[in-house]
Amino acid sequence: MSTAASGYFRRLSRRLTEDLAQRDAEEMAETAGASGAKHACDCHRGDDVTMLGRLRSVDACSKAAGASMQAEFFDGTDTVTLVWIGRRRIPGIEPGRKLKVRGRIGERDGAKVIFNPHYELQGTA
Repeated sequence: MSTAASGYFRRLSRRLTEDLAQRDAEEMAETAGASGAKHACDCHRGDDVTMLGRLRSVDACSKAAGASMQAEFFDGTDTVTLVWIGRRRIPGIEPGRKLKVRGRIGERDGAKVIFNPHYELQGTA
């Protein structure tokens, strides 16, 4: 068997046996890096950043807690919570959706957060 053929089968078997979530995270991190976006793992409090990633979850807070909406944003390296204050729903902001976000990294309960981020919807979910 040729070296090229054995390399093909090695790559094929890796793709068939690896964890899909891990592969998706690696692809997102590569795409974000290629676009010039900053990786979430490299962001620190006070940084003004542009990131590319996917929404894992979206939650609207109750009226009693004040109108706000938050989403878990994942770029393949780390998560950042996005919070839109004064909003209960934003069309297009839904789990699985790819976004490019811009804003200043803050911290809430020891986790990274961006309040009222600028965002651009990227393609389809």
